[in-house]
Amino acid sequence: MNSAQLQGHIIQPVVGIIGSSLSLQQQQQQQQQQQQQSSIPQGTQQVHHMSNSLHGPIGIPSVVVPAATGHDGSNGVGGPSASWNCVPVGLSSPTTSAAAAAQRRAEVNAKLNAMPWFHGRIKREEAESLLKPREDGLFLVRESTNFPGDYTLCVCFNEKVEHYRIKYVDNKLTIDDDEYFDHLGQLVEHYTLDSDGLCTKLMKALPKEEFCVKDFQDNGWEIKMEDLQLKENIGKGEFGDVMLGILKGEKVAVKVLKDAGRASNKFLAEAGVMTTLEHENLVKFIGLVFHDKYIYLVTEYMSKGSLVDYLRSRGRQHISRKDQINFAYDTCCGMEYLETKKVIHRDLAARNVLISEDCVAKVSDFGLARDERYTGDSSKLPIKWTAPEALKEGKFSNKTDMWSFGILLWEIYSFGRVPYPRIPLADVVKHVGSGYKMEAPEGCPPEIYEMMRQAWDLVPEKRPTFAELKRRLYNCKRETA
Repeated sequence: MNSAQLQGHIIQPVVGIIGSSLSLQQQQQQQQQQQQQSSIPQGTQQVHHMSNSLHGPIGIPSVVVPAATGHDGSNGVGGPSASWNCVPVGLSSPTTSAAAAAQRRAEVNAKLNAMPWFHGRIKREEAESLLKPREDGLFLVRESTNFPGDYTLCVCFNEKVEHYRIKYVDNKLTIDDDEYFDHLGQLVEHYTLDSDGLCTKLMKALPKEEFCVKDFQDNGWEIKMEDLQLKENIGKGEFGDVMLGILKGEKVAVKVLKDAGRASNKFLAEAGVMTTLEHENLVKFIGLVFHDKYIYLVTEYMSKGSLVDYLRSRGRQHISRKDQINFAYDTCCGMEYLETKKVIHRDLAARNVLISEDCVAKVSDFGLARDERYTGDSSKLPIKWTAPEALKEGKFSNKTDMWSFGILLWEIYSFGRVPYPRIPLADVVKHVGSGYKMEAPEGCPPEIYEMMRQAWDLVPEKRPTFAELKRRLYNCKRETA
């Protein structure tokens, strides 16, 4: 599909696209919406039949009305021109349309506003002024000002800024009626990897200056400081100390951001991603505390610490073959969930897997995954865990996570040894690039080592998926039990 085919596409209301992990306030809002929809008379006919198959909100009939043209539906000066859009019957008056649009904007909650590339409701001209210098692939996402409730993807190419309208169809987001996504994060990730009809791939996100703390507060993720007791320091994190806390009588882990300056963007980005994800093999996000100049990120407490420390401190005498396969399977389940959500971890390793009191392994720091292409200094990457294409070209995908999972399997079956033990760090990239693969750890089952080797294929497309390895590990788990 070429760029011209993307013209004239409109988005629809954005109810329910952000994530599956809902706060109590969000659940109440959904119940109210369902009650309102159930009161609409039955038998009302829908009268729109367009090639775009655009639909209004579920349960509300729609009619076709003129809208605007161009990638984002505007004519460049804010006025409408000839094209089509669908609006719900009964919402066509300016007053009710504005009210509906305001409700939809309110539903763009903290989970979206915490994304660094999302700039909220800014004008077309403001987006163009922000996107400088005009590097190919520099981008942001904004709400439309001409058509409230819509989104627009703004991306630089050939010294210009192209604006693409995103529409919402049958609970999915799409630009071209070809690729559909559950939420904007998935859409951005897709076009980061492949231009797929856009003028260029999305190469680098333009982060907004500040994240809106109010979005977290309004959507039920704020914890009051008086409800949290801080205890001893239990570790160090990227942003500062990690402390033991007590929240309503339960132990929790608390990441502390002491300087809420520039680092708060990254800190809140982590929290924003975590609000959209929930799985038994992911460390659970509980909420945020905003107190003076401090921000505290609260997660469930994992009493037995990191997997790598657990392996090293107990060793072969205390860790059984069953323990090993359970750790591998648990981690794979968490990663398979992230794979289905199109979330890339980027730093999967035994140090970032935590062990609960009942010895369940859970992936942590998954909130650090971002939707933009990595453009930083490769020397800061964990070389021994990072796939070759990520080190050389900054290309991250679920396949780079699979490479890292292969290293993590090696860590589990070597009882926490550092990978590539006999190769100097400076030589690892050269050896791996020439096809070198580590030998199987002592006592490692052949079927597990085969999974490692497949995960380390130099061709990303040849690596297995997490869904595939989950099935194979489950079979190994049954045989081990």
